[in-house]
Amino acid sequence: MLRHEIRPGRAVAGLVMLTLAGGYAADAAGAWNAPWTFFVPVFVGGLWLAATATWVSYRVRRRRGARTASAEASAPGSTRVP
Repeated sequence: MLRHEIRPGRAVAGLVMLTLAGGYAADAAGAWNAPWTFFVPVFVGGLWLAATATWVSYRVRRRRGARTASAEASAPGSTRVP
């Protein structure tokens, strides 16, 4: 199985969109009576959470990449020239 990098921002955005779709479906079916203005803050808040998760993931990957690159450069017998 091929490995791929985890994208938590996309996962959060997907969950928010599924929640919104479920809310709209429940409203259309008559099971839930919600005003359309309820969905706007949920959408904007979900996008904000997805952006925050993406930013945190980027910062963690960047820090981890810098740490492994510096470890490779300082390893004895390394042929890499700084």
